[in-house]
Formats: sequence, C-alpha cells, structure tokens
Amino acid sequence: MATLNNKKVAILSENGFEEKELTSPKAALEEAGAQVSILSPQESSIRSWKNGNWGNVELKVDQQVSQANPADYDALVLPGGVLNPDKLRQNKDAVAFTTQFFKTGKPVAAICHGPQTLIETGLLEGKEMTSYPSLKTDLVNAGAHWIDREVVVDQGLVTSRRPDDLPAFNRKLIEEIGEGVHEPR
Repeated sequence: MATLNNKKVAILSENGFEEKELTSPKAALEEAGAQVSILSPQESSIRSWKNGNWGNVELKVDQQVSQANPADYDALVLPGGVLNPDKLRQNKDAVAFTTQFFKTGKPVAAICHGPQTLIETGLLEGKEMTSYPSLKTDLVNAGAHWIDREVVVDQGLVTSRRPDDLPAFNRKLIEEIGEGVHEPR
C-alpha cells in the first residue's frame, strides 16, 4: 500500500453524510500517513446519517469550504449519504472547490451518492464512473459512462457504489493519491 506522508486530503461534506462512507476513508487515509481535513459549508461540526436516522457521529469541521484553497490539498474525497451531496451540489463554494480538483488533475474520490456534487462541475463528459444505482441516469445525462462495478478509476477519479465497496474504494483512493496529479483531459 502506498504511503501518503506529506499528502493533504480534503474530505468535503455536509450534515447527513453516510457515517461509514466518511469515517472509513478518513481512517484509511490517516493510517497511510495522510493529513486529513474535514471541509464543509457548516462552521463548527457536521452530523452523520446511519440506517435511515441521524447518527451519533459528529465531526469537527476543520475549515469552511468558502475559506479553503484547493491548492492546499493533494486530493478530494466526497462521501455519500442522500442528504449530504444534495446540499453540497447546491452550494456554489462546494462546487467551485470541487471543480478546481478536476481542472488541475488532482485525485477525486466519491462514493454512493457523492457523485451528485461532481455532476454540478459540468466536467464528467467521457469519464468512466460508478455510483449508487439510482444516480446512473443522472451521471449518464452528465456525459459519464456508468459501469456497475465496486470501484471504477478514470484518470485519478475514483468512484464506488455503496458502503460494501469501501475496502476496494479505500485501496484505490490511496493508490491514486500516491500516484499524484493526472493529466487533465
């Protein structure tokens, strides 16, 4: 497994993130040596969603996305949950922050409903992706080639379908960050 010492990773999230889809990648990244920051439109903390209800996990927000600079980070992770990405995709600062990662070729990873935020960038044309099955039509309409596989990688873009895919998602996420910047297309 790649070592991510000296790598800074932003996890961009809102209230209502799927608990495991944020905590599992965060733990895997930290174990690999990355410095992980939680970014959000919220000021102080964000709360998880688990099994159809508000979860017990509340995480401190390290920086509001409106104040964050994408140049300060080596990669971006977008956890799922139905509420979280729906809120992020409507936030201009979150969309602008995400867009910069695509434009610079830095690794981006999104799981489950996380790709909803990616749709708003307008930069998915020709990308191979997966997601929670209910997003297939949205991603195809955004120009992506949707594939039903546990993890799909396309030029530093890592996507997965659901919490069961987290082991494969985390491995590929760490691998892509270890590889660094990919030539944007």
